[in-house]
Amino acid sequence: MPVKIFGIAKSRAFRCIFAAEEAGVPYEMVATDFTTGVKAPSFAAVNPNAKIPAMQDGDLVMWESLAINLHLVRKGKPDLIPAGNGVSQVEMWTLWVATEIEPHQMAWAYNTVIRPPEQRDPKQAEAGAAALRSRLDVLERVLDGRDYLLGAAFTAADLNVACVLYTAWFNKFDLSGTPRVKAWLDRCLARPAAKKARALREAA
Repeated sequence: MPVKIFGIAKSRAFRCIFAAEEAGVPYEMVATDFTTGVKAPSFAAVNPNAKIPAMQDGDLVMWESLAINLHLVRKGKPDLIPAGNGVSQVEMWTLWVATEIEPHQMAWAYNTVIRPPEQRDPKQAEAGAAALRSRLDVLERVLDGRDYLLGAAFTAADLNVACVLYTAWFNKFDLSGTPRVKAWLDRCLARPAAKKARALREAA
Protein backbone atom coordinates (compact mmCIF):
# COMPACT_ATOMS: atom_id res chain seq x y z
CA MET A 1 0.00 0.00 0.00
CA PRO A 2 1.24 3.51 -0.71
CA VAL A 3 2.19 5.73 2.18
CA LYS A 4 -0.07 8.73 2.69
CA ILE A 5 1.54 12.18 2.67
CA PHE A 6 -0.75 14.84 4.11
CA GLY A 7 -0.15 18.31 2.75
CA ILE A 8 0.14 20.25 -0.48
CA ALA A 9 3.10 20.48 -2.81
CA LYS A 10 3.55 24.19 -2.08
CA SER A 11 4.60 23.48 1.50
CA ARG A 12 7.22 21.47 3.35
CA ALA A 13 5.43 18.42 1.96
CA PHE A 14 7.57 19.12 -1.12
CA ARG A 15 10.47 17.64 0.85
CA CYS A 16 8.62 14.38 1.45
CA ILE A 17 7.57 14.13 -2.18
CA PHE A 18 11.25 14.50 -3.15
CA ALA A 19 12.22 11.79 -0.65
CA ALA A 20 9.48 9.39 -1.74
CA GLU A 21 10.43 9.83 -5.38
CA GLU A 22 14.14 9.40 -4.60
CA ALA A 23 13.51 6.28 -2.53
CA GLY A 24 10.99 4.79 -4.96
CA VAL A 25 8.30 4.57 -2.29
CA PRO A 26 4.73 4.65 -3.67
CA TYR A 27 2.77 7.48 -2.08
CA GLU A 28 -0.64 9.09 -2.10
CA MET A 29 -1.08 12.81 -1.49
CA VAL A 30 -3.90 13.63 0.91
CA ALA A 31 -4.66 17.26 0.09
CA THR A 32 -4.44 19.20 3.34
CA ASP A 33 -3.99 22.97 3.32
CA PHE A 34 -2.51 25.37 5.88
CA THR A 35 -5.83 26.80 7.08
CA THR A 36 -8.99 24.69 7.15
CA GLY A 37 -7.30 21.39 6.35
CA VAL A 38 -5.01 21.33 9.36
CA LYS A 39 -7.94 22.21 11.64
CA ALA A 40 -10.12 19.29 10.56
CA PRO A 41 -10.79 16.76 13.35
CA SER A 42 -9.71 13.95 11.04
CA PHE A 43 -6.31 15.58 10.60
CA ALA A 44 -5.90 16.20 14.32
CA ALA A 45 -5.84 12.43 14.74
CA VAL A 46 -2.85 12.35 12.37
CA ASN A 47 -0.94 15.39 13.60
CA PRO A 48 -2.09 17.06 16.82
CA ASN A 49 0.33 19.92 16.05
CA ALA A 50 -2.05 20.97 13.24
CA LYS A 51 0.79 21.40 10.76
CA ILE A 52 1.73 19.85 7.44
CA PRO A 53 3.24 17.61 6.31
CA ALA A 54 2.39 14.42 8.10
CA MET A 55 2.66 10.84 6.94
CA GLN A 56 0.88 7.57 7.55
CA ASP A 57 2.55 4.28 6.67
CA GLY A 58 0.28 1.49 7.87
CA ASP A 59 0.13 1.81 11.65
CA LEU A 60 2.96 4.35 11.73
CA VAL A 61 2.03 8.03 11.84
CA MET A 62 4.73 10.68 11.69
CA TRP A 63 5.16 14.41 11.41
CA GLU A 64 8.30 16.57 10.91
CA SER A 65 9.28 16.57 7.25
CA LEU A 66 12.94 15.62 7.66
CA ALA A 67 12.15 12.72 9.99
CA ILE A 68 9.56 11.52 7.48
CA ASN A 69 12.26 11.69 4.81
CA LEU A 70 14.58 9.44 6.79
CA HIS A 71 11.77 6.92 7.23
CA LEU A 72 11.00 6.96 3.51
CA VAL A 73 14.66 6.45 2.64
CA ARG A 74 15.02 3.54 5.09
CA LYS A 75 11.87 2.00 3.64
CA GLY A 76 12.69 2.29 -0.04
CA LYS A 77 16.38 2.93 -0.59
CA PRO A 78 18.31 2.31 2.63
CA ASP A 79 21.68 2.57 0.89
CA LEU A 80 21.13 6.35 0.85
CA ILE A 81 22.06 6.14 4.54
CA PRO A 82 25.58 4.66 4.50
CA ALA A 83 26.32 2.06 7.15
CA GLY A 84 28.54 2.72 10.13
CA ASN A 85 29.47 6.34 10.71
CA GLY A 86 27.36 7.37 7.75
CA VAL A 87 24.23 6.92 9.85
CA SER A 88 25.47 9.44 12.40
CA GLN A 89 26.60 11.86 9.69
CA VAL A 90 23.18 11.78 8.02
CA GLU A 91 21.55 12.48 11.37
CA MET A 92 24.02 15.31 12.04
CA TRP A 93 23.32 17.05 8.74
CA THR A 94 19.58 16.58 9.16
CA LEU A 95 19.62 18.29 12.56
CA TRP A 96 22.06 20.92 11.32
CA VAL A 97 19.87 22.04 8.43
CA ALA A 98 16.82 22.21 10.69
CA THR A 99 18.53 24.32 13.35
CA GLU A 100 21.26 26.24 11.51
CA ILE A 101 19.74 26.88 8.08
CA GLU A 102 15.97 26.89 8.20
CA PRO A 103 15.31 29.62 10.82
CA HIS A 104 17.61 32.11 9.08
CA GLN A 105 16.45 31.15 5.60
CA MET A 106 12.84 31.73 6.61
CA ALA A 107 13.60 35.06 8.28
CA TRP A 108 15.05 36.16 4.95
CA ALA A 109 12.29 34.61 2.82
CA TYR A 110 9.36 35.88 4.87
CA ASN A 111 10.69 39.42 4.73
CA THR A 112 11.77 39.33 1.09
CA VAL A 113 9.32 37.28 -0.97
CA ILE A 114 6.63 35.55 1.11
CA ARG A 115 4.88 38.28 3.07
CA PRO A 116 3.14 41.18 1.36
CA PRO A 117 5.54 44.13 0.94
CA GLU A 118 3.86 46.18 3.67
CA GLN A 119 4.47 43.38 6.20
CA ARG A 120 8.16 42.89 5.46
CA ASP A 121 10.89 43.98 7.85
CA PRO A 122 14.11 44.81 5.97
CA LYS A 123 16.20 44.46 9.12
CA GLN A 124 14.96 40.92 9.72
CA ALA A 125 15.56 40.13 6.05
CA GLU A 126 19.17 41.31 6.22
CA ALA A 127 19.83 39.61 9.55
CA GLY A 128 18.47 36.35 8.16
CA ALA A 129 20.53 36.70 4.99
CA ALA A 130 23.73 37.41 6.93
CA ALA A 131 23.20 34.41 9.20
CA LEU A 132 22.36 32.21 6.23
CA ARG A 133 25.51 33.28 4.40
CA SER A 134 27.64 32.32 7.39
CA ARG A 135 26.10 28.83 7.43
CA LEU A 136 26.56 28.48 3.68
CA ASP A 137 30.24 29.23 4.25
CA VAL A 138 30.34 26.08 6.39
CA LEU A 139 28.89 24.07 3.51
CA GLU A 140 31.34 25.66 1.11
CA ARG A 141 34.29 24.44 3.18
CA VAL A 142 32.83 20.94 3.59
CA LEU A 143 32.27 20.62 -0.16
CA ASP A 144 35.88 21.46 -1.00
CA GLY A 145 37.15 18.47 -2.97
CA ARG A 146 33.93 16.47 -2.89
CA ASP A 147 30.73 16.33 -4.92
CA TYR A 148 28.40 15.57 -2.03
CA LEU A 149 28.32 16.07 1.73
CA LEU A 150 29.65 12.64 2.65
CA GLY A 151 31.93 12.22 -0.35
CA ALA A 152 31.45 11.06 -3.93
CA ALA A 153 27.88 9.77 -3.69
CA PHE A 154 24.49 11.40 -3.08
CA THR A 155 23.04 10.37 0.29
CA ALA A 156 20.12 11.20 2.56
CA ALA A 157 22.29 13.98 4.02
CA ASP A 158 22.26 15.74 0.65
CA LEU A 159 18.54 15.05 0.25
CA ASN A 160 17.59 16.66 3.54
CA VAL A 161 19.91 19.64 3.30
CA ALA A 162 19.05 20.34 -0.34
CA CYS A 163 15.30 20.03 0.12
CA VAL A 164 15.41 22.68 2.84
CA LEU A 165 17.70 24.98 0.85
CA TYR A 166 15.31 24.70 -2.08
CA THR A 167 13.51 27.73 -0.61
CA ALA A 168 16.58 29.93 -0.94
CA TRP A 169 17.48 28.44 -4.33
CA PHE A 170 13.99 28.88 -5.80
CA ASN A 171 13.71 32.44 -4.49
CA LYS A 172 17.10 33.35 -5.95
CA PHE A 173 19.11 33.92 -2.80
CA ASP A 174 22.55 35.13 -3.90
CA LEU A 175 24.81 32.07 -3.89
CA SER A 176 27.63 33.67 -5.87
CA GLY A 177 29.82 33.85 -2.76
CA THR A 178 29.63 30.07 -2.31
CA PRO A 179 30.15 28.56 -5.77
CA ARG A 180 30.66 25.02 -4.52
CA VAL A 181 27.35 25.20 -2.64
CA LYS A 182 25.61 26.51 -5.74
CA ALA A 183 27.02 23.73 -7.94
CA TRP A 184 26.13 21.08 -5.35
CA LEU A 185 22.60 22.43 -4.89
CA ASP A 186 22.08 22.61 -8.64
CA ARG A 187 23.14 18.95 -8.89
CA CYS A 188 20.81 17.84 -6.12
CA LEU A 189 17.80 19.73 -7.44
CA ALA A 190 18.38 18.49 -10.99
CA ARG A 191 18.02 14.85 -9.95
CA PRO A 192 14.99 13.13 -11.57
CA ALA A 193 13.24 12.77 -8.20
CA ALA A 194 13.78 16.43 -7.40
CA LYS A 195 12.47 17.46 -10.80
CA LYS A 196 9.27 15.48 -10.23
CA ALA A 197 8.75 17.09 -6.83
CA ARG A 198 9.62 20.53 -8.18
CA ALA A 199 7.14 20.17 -11.03
CA LEU A 200 4.37 19.67 -8.47
CA ARG A 201 5.67 22.42 -6.20
CA GLU A 202 6.24 24.99 -8.91
CA ALA A 203 2.90 24.36 -10.63
CA ALA A 204 0.98 24.86 -7.38
